[in-house]
Amino acid sequence: MMSMNKETPPDAEPSAGESAGSVESQSLKEKLGALEKETAEYLAGWQRAKADLLNYKKEERERLEKMVAYANESCVLNLLPVLDNLERAEQGIPEEQAKDPVTQGFMQIAKQLREFLKNQGAEEIHALGEQFNPALHEAVGETEGLPEQSGRVAQVVEKGYRIKERVLRAAKVKVGITGNQ
Repeated sequence: MMSMNKETPPDAEPSAGESAGSVESQSLKEKLGALEKETAEYLAGWQRAKADLLNYKKEERERLEKMVAYANESCVLNLLPVLDNLERAEQGIPEEQAKDPVTQGFMQIAKQLREFLKNQGAEEIHALGEQFNPALHEAVGETEGLPEQSGRVAQVVEKGYRIKERVLRAAKVKVGITGNQ
């Protein structure tokens, strides 16, 4: 008996049923490709949106930190004249009154205020004997002195302060000059 198996030669035309399956297969491949492309576009868009959100959060955090730092600097700057006056009062206390409880109370207030400013990051600009620096010092006068003192801070009239590298208030100073200038 002869076998009814028909093998289709490779170069033969597909039958109508095979042609429809091939077209359907091709159509599904095209749809799959389009969906993969669409998926890639959505993923890229989501990744961009996520990166934008992370950048926004970072920028907002930095902006808020700057606002807090500015408010802190403003508070410190407003307290400096109070500390100046307390220090002037301390300098004018006669020795016999130094042990008086009221005097001790004012001295304690000045100490607490200095500690508060230190905790806020404020530090005094050390100027006495330093080379005059217009970024840190404000010259309010001159004082005659030795040639090696010329151009150096001879007297601090009002202390200067800074927070980190930012100058809050320049030190008001008198600068040394030689007598024959």
